Amino acid sequence: MELVNKHIINQNDSVRESLIKLDQLASDAILFVVDSNLTLLGSLTDGDLRRGFIKGLGFEDPLTSFIQKNPKYIRYNEYSMEKLEEYKAKNFKVIPILDEKNQIVDILNFRTRSTLIPADAVLMAGGEGKRLRPLTETTPKPLLKVGGKPIIEYNIDRLKNIGIKNIHLSVNYLAEQLVEYFGDGNDRSLNIKYVKEDKPLGTIGSILLVDNFDHEDIIVMNSDLLTNIDYADFFKTFKESEADMAVAATSYHVDVPYAVLEVNDSNGVKSLKEKPRYTYYSNAGIYILKKDVLKMIPKDQFFDITDLMDRILEMNLKLVTYPINGYWLDIGKHEDFKKAQEDIKHIRL
Repeated sequence: MELVNKHIINQNDSVRESLIKLDQLASDAILFVVDSNLTLLGSLTDGDLRRGFIKGLGFEDPLTSFIQKNPKYIRYNEYSMEKLEEYKAKNFKVIPILDEKNQIVDILNFRTRSTLIPADAVLMAGGEGKRLRPLTETTPKPLLKVGGKPIIEYNIDRLKNIGIKNIHLSVNYLAEQLVEYFGDGNDRSLNIKYVKEDKPLGTIGSILLVDNFDHEDIIVMNSDLLTNIDYADFFKTFKESEADMAVAATSYHVDVPYAVLEVNDSNGVKSLKEKPRYTYYSNAGIYILKKDVLKMIPKDQFFDITDLMDRILEMNLKLVTYPINGYWLDIGKHEDFKKAQEDIKHIRL
């Protein structure tokens, strides 16, 4: 709530107090005037105060005499990315997010958040990381540090920067360390919850342990990845394709050092390719899926994400891929961990 508190002021506060807060906000200088329940009453800028003084208002007049009474806002869980792009195009910088009671629950600052994706997130963080032993003997792999910061924290911070507030961590091995490190997320302006398997449920089965999702779309990802994937474009592609599930993919190139002959059934040569390069796409461990897709996952059974993909295809639903054009690294082995320590010096996550 720190960002919210910076931008709100109670209707009973003084004009002088509003000037002090506006001065502290500098380039983000806009306040939202609220009542004691955080119900939005209007917006207030330096310009609103100046116009009020010109009209004869003074420092002893109530703030509500100066405000713009119909400011733009976003309704929590009812907005679209298209609407956000419209606000950005019109040079809106700071917009309040309201619940159904018109109470401010968050603030969107386009300077610090490029977008606000209407989705929940689930991070799979329960693996033992056996291939990284002895590093993971006393530390869960997601908490191993790359560049002085836990791997999983890069992912959580990037999700926060695109407006994801509800993050669920699926934990198991050394789970108490993850809970202790992140807590409930309140100090990060996040809502972090945990689910823990009583038995192995595969790479997606534990998602059914989540009590409730606020949004209709869910981002699911492995927690031991380093990536600067463009989540906004990924989500936009998912929505525009009207898919039921989207899978982020990384490219893998195979260079054949010889000429390759393509032949028909009777061994006749159809074509000749000199030292061709073949490009394949592999699962990057990041997904977006509709909440309805969860109905296809059996309860209390081992079920992998690839099983879900197969089921979606069997049901003739739509599964699409999204190529990651930026950085991506799956930290599974010691050489990957060593590479990450070098890469983090040169990439921005």
